[in-house]
Amino acid sequence: MNYGNRIAELREQRGLTQEELASSIHITRAALSHYEKNRRKPDFEVLTRLADIFGVSIDYLIGRTKQSDMVMDEDVREFVDSLELSDKEVLERFGLMIDGKPLTEEEARRFIAFVRMERSMD
Repeated sequence: MNYGNRIAELREQRGLTQEELASSIHITRAALSHYEKNRRKPDFEVLTRLADIFGVSIDYLIGRTKQSDMVMDEDVREFVDSLELSDKEVLERFGLMIDGKPLTEEEARRFIAFVRMERSMD
């Protein structure tokens, strides 16, 4: 199932019109229609809002999983957000890897710096 069908199916299951859903996620009805018909791909912000409204993961919305209930609860989300990837213990415990190779502490620090810079541009 593709993302458009998933969005339409979830909307219909909740008895929402396109206008109601579009309004609740701050987009136009036309944009939602394009997403549901796979003419356009929703950006990350729209996917996040849809996932929050429907109580599903973004992976479920885009068809990467068939399990709709794999969403972190608020306590787990706060814990994950508080992890510092450059912490040596976190790197060792979670085995963070890129291209099959473990991240070094220095690579993790550079990655974090990149993400922080990108966030500051929003």
